[in-house]
Amino acid sequence: MIETYVKNLKKYLKDRAPDTLVILGSGLGALAENVLEPKTIAYKALGLPEINVQGHSGQLTLGKIGQKDVLLMQGRYHLYEGHQPQLIRDMLSAFANCGIKRLIVTNAAGSLNPKIKAGSVVLIKDHINLSGQNPLVGANDDSLGPRFPSMENVYALSERKKLKKIAKRHHINIKEGVYMMVLGPNFETPAEVKAFRRLGADIIGMSTVTESIAAAYLSLPVLGLSVITNMASGLQKKELSHAETLETAQKASEKLSVLIRAYLEENM
Repeated sequence: MIETYVKNLKKYLKDRAPDTLVILGSGLGALAENVLEPKTIAYKALGLPEINVQGHSGQLTLGKIGQKDVLLMQGRYHLYEGHQPQLIRDMLSAFANCGIKRLIVTNAAGSLNPKIKAGSVVLIKDHINLSGQNPLVGANDDSLGPRFPSMENVYALSERKKLKKIAKRHHINIKEGVYMMVLGPNFETPAEVKAFRRLGADIIGMSTVTESIAAAYLSLPVLGLSVITNMASGLQKKELSHAETLETAQKASEKLSVLIRAYLEENM
């Protein structure tokens, strides 16, 4: 399928050459609405599966931020929908083949850490994969990446330092933490939350890690950002809901947009 994705992507891009891909999480599509010279295409037209999760429009937007083009995915593939993780590897391989050289991945996440409150923006410094899934399972294509890629510096330290400086300049308070991925689609139990905290996770969600693993495999540096939409089970009194996730993400997305826009304008 990689060849099909590449062929369709090149038709869509034509003479434009973005080198950055931004994956926008649940309720975080505001950035795509403010790019210049926007051009959109449905995932289905690229040969990719449709997306059926609320808050994910399932389209690719090509547009300008500053003086350069950037690609934005409005919606991502969650494994709980039944998608195979290898889809994510093949999709990112196609993007890399078309000139993408780095990945900015965003998500809406829950907090496992009482010091990280709802509405916070968290810079991901590492991850724990508890999904039981991996996009690199299966036969390896050595032309794409190594059979056993290192996960030592997935969330590039150099890029995290740049973003911290930008956040300070814009007076946006950001935290830094470890993201844990679970399969979902249910939220975690209070007992699971206690266990995950002991494992060293600060925030939790149902995405991002598979994309980051695939990016590391392809030697694409990753900048990961989470918007905290709620405290995990047992850390807040009210019951969790996806509606709450979307509402809080949309409120906090303005801060995220400021950070990403400034980062892209300064690092292109």
